[in-house]
Amino acid sequence: MTAEGRPGEREGEASGEGLGVAIVVSRYHDDVTSRLLAGARAELSRRGVRDEDVRVVTAPGAFELPLLALAAADRDDVDAVVCLGCVVRGETDHYDWVCGGVSSGLQQASLETGVPIGFGVLTVDTLEQAYARAGGDVGDKGRETVDAVLESVAALKSLVGD
Repeated sequence: MTAEGRPGEREGEASGEGLGVAIVVSRYHDDVTSRLLAGARAELSRRGVRDEDVRVVTAPGAFELPLLALAAADRDDVDAVVCLGCVVRGETDHYDWVCGGVSSGLQQASLETGVPIGFGVLTVDTLEQAYARAGGDVGDKGRETVDAVLESVAALKSLVGD
């Protein structure tokens, strides 16, 4: 967004040209995650990442994202990883265990590898909230996750060099 809050290109927006990006997307709630994936792919393209430099890997569910993200981040041809998923609160504490495990696992994978790993996992109370965040009224978290990882890649390069 611009400084005025309008959608579109920001001044100084991080480019994805020449980068390899892995997208790890959960199949669970694929009606939501497919929307997140479409938003992420569109934003990568808009930022200059070539289709052939994007590797998409599916995970059975959100809990499996950290291991696959770690494997993707270990690849020499991957500069950033975008993780997409959806966890909907239920009647048990399973939601808390999954959300906690996924968030700490993705953070650990990023810290271990030094590769930016974007957290595009919706943690919501209802599917309606998920749809609103997957290209609906509340935004597109797939696009926003790409924005975060590309900005992180650029920031790391400015700190440690190419």
